[in-house]
Amino acid sequence: MRNLIFAINTSLDGCVDHTKFYPDEETMVYFTRLTRDAGTFLYGRITYELMVPYWPDVAKTPRGQDDRKLDIEFAQAFDAVEKIIVFSRSLDSAEEKKKRIVHAGLRDEVLKLKQEQGKNIFTGGVTLASQLAELGLIDEYHIIVHPIVVGEGRRLFEGINLQKKLQLKLVESTVFKSGVVALRYLK
Repeated sequence: MRNLIFAINTSLDGCVDHTKFYPDEETMVYFTRLTRDAGTFLYGRITYELMVPYWPDVAKTPRGQDDRKLDIEFAQAFDAVEKIIVFSRSLDSAEEKKKRIVHAGLRDEVLKLKQEQGKNIFTGGVTLASQLAELGLIDEYHIIVHPIVVGEGRRLFEGINLQKKLQLKLVESTVFKSGVVALRYLK
């Protein structure tokens, strides 16, 4: 059975808006390692549109000296993932052969994916991750906490509606030189 892994960058005050801060080099290495272990991405429309076509474009045509080597490595790991499944009510066409759009049946679709052979299933973002957490489908949480207080922006698990408290077990913590802390929790 494959694991569903949720990973996200957050500020100390819970802001997960990617425009408010940028991951440092150690954080990029961390996410590249996680991505290399993924066989399937699950995204909502918003996160999907943030990630694609940006990262596949970086992987195919690195922009030159301005691109950090680590960004290119992440982009190549991202582009190598076999499947992207986008849960959206508004998207209706799949432009890529490895992308599939699903309009309903989140729980059943994820349970079916978990039964398949292969690498881990990876997700990010806020809305879809909150829905997956509500359904109890996330097996592993990687919360990457940056030592910054943003004071505004979208918040981690904003709008989540749990039937009962979700108790997680901390199994690993890594402190980066920059002060970023990577927390890994199991359900």
